Amino acid sequence: MQGQARLAAGRTEDGATRLNRSHSLDFLRGLAIVGVMAIHVSQSFPSNIHAVDYAFMCGWTGVNLFYFVSAMTMCLMWTQRTETNPTRKFYIRRFLRIAPLFWLAIPLYLVINGTGPSYNAPNGVGPLQVILTATFLHGFWPDSVNSVVPGDWSIAAEMIFYLVFPVVITAFGSRRHLYLALAIVLHLVNVCLFKPWAFALFSAYYGAGNEAFVWNALHLSFLNQLPVFLVGCALFFALRDGFAKLDAAIFAIFIALSFVADRATGSHEFNYLMINLVLGAGVAGCIHFAIRLQPLEALGRNSYSMYLSHFAVIFGLRQIWPLADGLVSLLIAYVVTAALSYLVARATWHLVERHAQDLAHRLTSATTKAARAEPVTAAGIALNGRSAGA
Repeated sequence: MQGQARLAAGRTEDGATRLNRSHSLDFLRGLAIVGVMAIHVSQSFPSNIHAVDYAFMCGWTGVNLFYFVSAMTMCLMWTQRTETNPTRKFYIRRFLRIAPLFWLAIPLYLVINGTGPSYNAPNGVGPLQVILTATFLHGFWPDSVNSVVPGDWSIAAEMIFYLVFPVVITAFGSRRHLYLALAIVLHLVNVCLFKPWAFALFSAYYGAGNEAFVWNALHLSFLNQLPVFLVGCALFFALRDGFAKLDAAIFAIFIALSFVADRATGSHEFNYLMINLVLGAGVAGCIHFAIRLQPLEALGRNSYSMYLSHFAVIFGLRQIWPLADGLVSLLIAYVVTAALSYLVARATWHLVERHAQDLAHRLTSATTKAARAEPVTAAGIALNGRSAGA
């Protein structure tokens, strides 16, 4: 609790970024889910126009946008609350935010996709994959990382981030350069040590012909995603306290080291890092200028359920779709997918999420010493004001 108080008191009055409620984070979540739906809709309803399909495929960056928003939201909530047993309460809130809907998605997608061999599970889905997924450990094994619930690789990364977040923020506080240093170390360990070793190990385990599957699974692994969250934490404190020249220097070092490591190992993660850093700059810009758009904010407030449900919506539409593939078909399919996924999200809010959050409130509110921060699903809270860079 004292650590939280120090974080909250660590802002300077002159030249520090003022924290206020805004809609910027929900706007960013809305952008993220728009992108995620775009790539999956285009895979099932291609326009057969290269430029259009390529633009829709770029929606994969929506997941990484979710990572940045998640990291910044967690930092904001942690620094705004002053309560006893903050770590235990943090875990309760995060678990009840993620688990109920995710557990409902597991049997749904087992019915839809079956348990036979697939690209993400060359030997099929069995009890091991289901158990690992249900316990949020699926990020540790290649054929469970994305085989039971579509897109669940990002849920694995999120949950591991939640697991380590209280430890990291308690140790690092508002010293954003430590978050960046850890991001650099994890990136280099992954590129230079873990990925080459794991690729050789799992390629031998799964046998010839599965090298592309193993390479993709390692790209999706939590170790390759965690640096994005850490950069998000650093951005939060930089926006709050002001950017400095040292921030730019550290990012330049990060890019240089990643480039050298990528060329030395052939890990092909340098481009991924650069895309994430550009995304991070975009996130910082949206928050600094308090960008908002109500339709996107509405999607953002329901983005988690939409993320889990839109795969099922697309599957159902594909079974009854009357139009031939083409641009018109793609655009209509996208609008219908977004609308139906939003309606599903509103239903799951009333049937599941609202009750889970009420339970989280009852379990964590007894000893809260300060006003509660906005829940993650409410109107986004963002960072406004002028930053004072050195």
